[in-house]
Amino acid sequence: MLETVKGSLIVSCQALPDEPLHSSFIMSKMALAAKEGGAAGIRANTKEDILKIKEEVDLPVVGIVKRDYEGSPIYITATYQEIDELIESKCEMIAMDATSLARPDGITVKQLVDYAKEKAPHVELMADIATLADAKQAEKLGFDCISTTLHGYTEETATKKLYDNDFAFLKEVLNAVSIPVIAEGNVQTPEMLKRCIELGAYSAVVGGSITRPKDITSRFVEQL
Repeated sequence: MLETVKGSLIVSCQALPDEPLHSSFIMSKMALAAKEGGAAGIRANTKEDILKIKEEVDLPVVGIVKRDYEGSPIYITATYQEIDELIESKCEMIAMDATSLARPDGITVKQLVDYAKEKAPHVELMADIATLADAKQAEKLGFDCISTTLHGYTEETATKKLYDNDFAFLKEVLNAVSIPVIAEGNVQTPEMLKRCIELGAYSAVVGGSITRPKDITSRFVEQL
């Protein structure tokens, strides 16, 4: 998958149960629209959505499963169960929360990485990180690539945005690791996407600004 998406756009096609477009069928059509628009890959949530997307398009998929667990803030591919579901989905890459936050049942990121590599060595692994320390640790653990997905979405980084100070955090990560770094999280415009690639991002994931019409509508309405 990494070879396919280099220098290109990955579109995140996701809708949670409380969102108007929640439907595996609708997400498959979102993926088709993304492909026709020129996307090189798709990021998708749940085994069901990924299977439906794969019926519609031949683009490689970054798979995640979002699931809440009591007592843990981690919700992106948090346990072995989610890894199993994603392997069954035949996605080309699995993304997981690679922060230092406490995981359900005391599972460590290393245990999940080792488990995934043993069960599906052909599937690449993406580390969703929030801090520079997360990025450095992810490289040591053997992830194939790093994504800035959670920068701005954890308690420690809640006041920050990926695009702050001309993508300062992205630059720090790029300088700190040698594996591919994918820009994700608040890449809101085509100009931002272009800038991320100019700075050295291997690829970029854009979601809400393309596939969440409710949020896009609200941004327009807020200006009124």
